[in-house]
Amino acid sequence: MSIIEIKDLTKVYDAKSLPVHAVNGVNLTIETGEFTAIVGPSGSGKTTLLNIVGGLDDPTSGDVIIDGIKINELSSRQKTDFRMRNIGFVFQAYNLIPVFTSRENVEFIMHLQGKPKDERESRTNELLEAVGLGDRMNSRPNKLSGGQQQRVAVARALASKPKFILADEPTANLDSKSTENLLEIMEKLNKEENITFIFSTHDQRVVNKAKRVITLQDGAIISDIRN
Repeated sequence: MSIIEIKDLTKVYDAKSLPVHAVNGVNLTIETGEFTAIVGPSGSGKTTLLNIVGGLDDPTSGDVIIDGIKINELSSRQKTDFRMRNIGFVFQAYNLIPVFTSRENVEFIMHLQGKPKDERESRTNELLEAVGLGDRMNSRPNKLSGGQQQRVAVARALASKPKFILADEPTANLDSKSTENLLEIMEKLNKEENITFIFSTHDQRVVNKAKRVITLQDGAIISDIRN
């Protein structure tokens, strides 16, 4: 069952002077439970495509349809609400709130969603245990390694029970061991809980784990291979 449909998607920057086609006529369907890597050289449009799918950027033309909803037609406020309830994000720079503990970082989105305290605490405990940080729940980001911070970010992305996870270069700042641990956790969540992951990446280790590899060049898909 498809969760994301992308139709004739384009994103053009500086259209009035020197047009740059960051995304150039992309058509793509993502099925529930996929573990997909989007690859390509710098400037190929990977991050722009993820940002449009996540409602963080608007396309110049075309549609992104998530569970039947054209998110590019939503208002700014509607997009914010839609993201909070449907999409989990994992960024290269972790983006944790520095004054919050691991527990508070994970719990924060559920607080915004208005979830009751008992539910927030139970879900947070479950997720931090799942990513191997049950003993670091009360640690702030500056007391965690890069790999541990990124695992908190994964737990936070899962907290809202999103329809899918968008991960933009999630291993870029991690050493080999941390990358291996993170990929094992995400692969396990994908296999056991059927969570959909979409990565943009340069990392061959991520590509090797992916069940589907989509290659972009100059904003267009040049290959789409299922493993």
